[in-house]
Amino acid sequence: MGDLASLGDLRGKRVLVRSDLNVPLDGTTITDDGRIRASIPTIEALTEGGARVIVCAHLGRPKGAPEDKYSLAPVAARLGELLGQDVTFATDTVGESAQAAVDAMSDGDVVLLENLRFNPGETAKTDEERAEFAGALAGLADAYVSDGFGVVHRKQAAVYDVATLLPSAMGGLVAAEVDVLKRLTEDPERPYAVVLGGAKVADKLAVIDNLLGKADRLLIGGGMLFTFLAAQGHEIGKSLFDADSVEACKGYLERAAAEGVELVLPVDIVCGKEFSADTETAVVDADKIPADMMGLDIGPKSAELYASKLADAKTVFWNGPMGAFEMAPFAAGTKTVAQALVDATAAGALTVVGGGDSAAAVRQMGFADSDFGHISTGGGASLEYLEGKALPGITILEGIK
Repeated sequence: MGDLASLGDLRGKRVLVRSDLNVPLDGTTITDDGRIRASIPTIEALTEGGARVIVCAHLGRPKGAPEDKYSLAPVAARLGELLGQDVTFATDTVGESAQAAVDAMSDGDVVLLENLRFNPGETAKTDEERAEFAGALAGLADAYVSDGFGVVHRKQAAVYDVATLLPSAMGGLVAAEVDVLKRLTEDPERPYAVVLGGAKVADKLAVIDNLLGKADRLLIGGGMLFTFLAAQGHEIGKSLFDADSVEACKGYLERAAAEGVELVLPVDIVCGKEFSADTETAVVDADKIPADMMGLDIGPKSAELYASKLADAKTVFWNGPMGAFEMAPFAAGTKTVAQALVDATAAGALTVVGGGDSAAAVRQMGFADSDFGHISTGGGASLEYLEGKALPGITILEGIK
């Protein structure tokens, strides 16, 4: 599996880079540019080597046709600011604008193509449809670099198929992500603690199943915790609940006990009458949630408990907030866990924040990326790797010698 050096001298060569620039937007304003920042080192390494860099990416979930709200135009402007050079924006992906922009490039220039997913071939289910679009993309370039970790779990044209058509390599971002994930799965330094939150327990069942055999401690928070409480027979009021996952949760509780894994659930809960920042709130024991209230964060005793379970950890993986962190009354649990990771990092632990809402939460709360060992750019890809799944965007590169 080659790195950039494996592609040889790229001066004057056109290099197609699949980046992950899927950033949150408020209209045309980027509210978190973390993924753009993460893409910069690979692009700079290529431009400094004299390559002509053609960046491709997606934004949002358009249905295979252009939609103004999903245009990458705001991203092109921010990318140029961060690179400190003009970035030419092509208003299509493989059409006249893209071809003209590429034809006009000089060594060290950067072009950003319009949203890949404006083309139905990018996410097509059939190999034939994807291959046609991949062929058009490959026709713009002399080499390909995969640097969008957030999409390597997808078998898509610009992730998978292009790598079969051009000399290909892994970018620095993807290489760093894979290295961290291997450290989490192959021989983690112990104690190894995993913190899982988020809304739906069903989204995390496979990763819980796989990590029960690897982690020493599993700390459960977020909306998913209430299905575990229900599995223990507790009243959960109006809290989020996944009836289809109750039996699985019972099984995990039994397995954890049998295998000596600490599966830690909250001892108290911050509840609200409604899902609102100004609702009436109460802190209650985890087994005494009132019938007319919903749990919206782990409570203060639970936050202290979770921090104590992370204090001596040598390896920590965290995916998913502990509560509705975007609302101030329900942010304390997530902030306490984030601070516990910061403290563990300072004490020498490998701490990994697994992308998505967790990454957004720590930034929103004022933590710096450098406070943690690693902030993943791909929550879904990280979870699938930790489930033990093969990631198409990685396996195709591993097959290239």
